[in-house]
Amino acid sequence: QVQLVESGGGLVQPGGSLRLSCAASGVTLSNYVMGWFRQAPGKAREFVASINRNGDFTYYGDSVKGRFTVSRVYSKNTLYLQMNSLTPEDTAVYSCAAGSRTARYYSTSNGDGMESWGKGTLVTVSS
Repeated sequence: QVQLVESGGGLVQPGGSLRLSCAASGVTLSNYVMGWFRQAPGKAREFVASINRNGDFTYYGDSVKGRFTVSRVYSKNTLYLQMNSLTPEDTAVYSCAAGSRTARYYSTSNGDGMESWGKGTLVTVSS
């Protein structure tokens, strides 16, 4: 059974950085396309980033392009999201997910079609 556990969330000031991690167990992440999604209070879930199985193709939501970087470390079976230049609009619960479709597909799906989800980690950007 796939288990995904996010960590690294917390309170950060505007302009700051955080790195989120998504550790997997019960599955080899290299067999899956991975994604990060977020949901702010009162808002719909939003695509953040996706990465293909080989790690050589990535996609980003328009609101995070140039600021966030998704990566995966196969030896640690872990997915990462480096977030820089954070703004209050980035405040949300961030969740990682694994799926079998393409990274490009998930960039337009808002999470539809993902097969496994973590419980999420809260990121709060505030002064």
